[in-house]
Amino acid sequence: MATFGSLSDRLAETLKNLRGKGKLSPADVDGTVREIRRALLDADVALDVVKSFTAAIRERALGDEVNKALNPAQQVVQIVNEELVGILGGEQRRLEFSKRPPTVIMLAGLQGAGKTTLAGKLAKWLKKEGHTPLLVASDLQRPNAVTQLQVVGEQAGVPVFAPEPGNGVGDPVKVAKNGVKFAADKLYDTVIVDTAGRLGVDADMMKQAANIRKAVDPDEVLFVIDAMIGQDAVATAKAFQEGVDFTGVVLTKLDGDARGGAALSVAHVTGRPIMFASTGEGLDEFEPFHPDRMASRILDLGDILTLIEQAQGAFDEAEAREMAEKFATDSFTLDDFLKQMQQLRNMGSIKGMLSMLPGAKGMREQLDNFDESEIVRTEAIIQSMTKAERANSKLLNGSRRLRIAKGAGSTVTEVNQLVNRFEQAAKMMKTVAKGGVPQVPGMGPIPGAGFGGGRKQVAKKKGSKAGNPAKRAAENARIASGEKAAPAAPTGGGFGLGGRKGQAAPTEEELASLQKFLGR
Repeated sequence: MATFGSLSDRLAETLKNLRGKGKLSPADVDGTVREIRRALLDADVALDVVKSFTAAIRERALGDEVNKALNPAQQVVQIVNEELVGILGGEQRRLEFSKRPPTVIMLAGLQGAGKTTLAGKLAKWLKKEGHTPLLVASDLQRPNAVTQLQVVGEQAGVPVFAPEPGNGVGDPVKVAKNGVKFAADKLYDTVIVDTAGRLGVDADMMKQAANIRKAVDPDEVLFVIDAMIGQDAVATAKAFQEGVDFTGVVLTKLDGDARGGAALSVAHVTGRPIMFASTGEGLDEFEPFHPDRMASRILDLGDILTLIEQAQGAFDEAEAREMAEKFATDSFTLDDFLKQMQQLRNMGSIKGMLSMLPGAKGMREQLDNFDESEIVRTEAIIQSMTKAERANSKLLNGSRRLRIAKGAGSTVTEVNQLVNRFEQAAKMMKTVAKGGVPQVPGMGPIPGAGFGGGRKQVAKKKGSKAGNPAKRAAENARIASGEKAAPAAPTGGGFGLGGRKGQAAPTEEELASLQKFLGR
């Protein structure tokens, strides 16, 4: 969600300044509202939206709900979050399917907004949901638009109805009408009609879109808008609402680096909900729009629910149980490690997933520097190994590692690092699977965690064990007379960690000093 990155940073920093204050004065509230107003204007949010948004925040922040709160700063964050959800449309709006299939979904928008790619994304998402979609190529104006839709449809595994070659040839209204009839005959339950756009709003485009809408009578008209076009987003949305009208909005290119705040204004200005969001170039980087979750992401509060949904879609529950058993029985192999990485990649962008964690903005620099191709290189190294080597990493001697490095186009050092990381991870997961606390490399022992697996001290039997006959006789005589033995010398490891019986366990400070002394 790079598009809202700047706005997110500004709002998070502004609200952070309120922490630590037991009571908020009117001056504190005015200062906070002023910074929020600047952040929204800098992000290209429409002026009318900014005015109503900040006025509502100020009124609520100076009200009784904050004055009586135990933590006023957190209450203000909650207020900003709720008002931001309101700007984004309030509750999530789902697609409404026709009672008599097929359901017709028409896409409209400017050229370059990403309608054709989005048609493929929507079709693939509908297919995962159990529907049978059909793509209809009614964009006969843009060069190679029909060919692009056919390629996208093939990638999504969805058929395309394209009787005309396009490039200015054919009647788009007739194609759209025949596409719906074809879908009804072939029992497709959903039709997605891709229409032509222009570089700017003009009468010809609006007339063609209006004629297509009249011909196919769609159940949903989705206005596709580029999240990076700035203030023009509001004017374009108003023009389409007046010329064609639409039932919902789809935001594209949310992974871009523009300010993108104008996209936040569309739902408020038009009164139409944002229904979907495109978060990347891949066909899987597409998701239903949840106003509450997006507001949480913008305020750096995280989006754990979306992360869980993505994980559930990528990971199989039976495989997860099988993997847990392998961890516990020490049978986790490099082949399993490879499967785990491939499933992780199926969830989408690693950066995108990490950005959904609460407080992720504090790791902005690390996220920006994260190289997702590192996973590809790791896969190449594992795939350069034989089946026997993947099953037993102990076989990887020097000559084998050199061969693997050459096969993967990497270095022996990278192969060594991968094997070391794998062995450490397998060892830690085995400990966790058995209910223990893993020893993290570079960290000292965890106080109170216990150190299971140590040797049990065997109680000494009564009677002398001395090797010197004279000393043994003296000890036996002392025991027989009931005399107490001399105190034994302290036993245990060096640095006083063993201790005598009854001696107190080392404190956390002593453990920390020991770790520092050892340089760990």
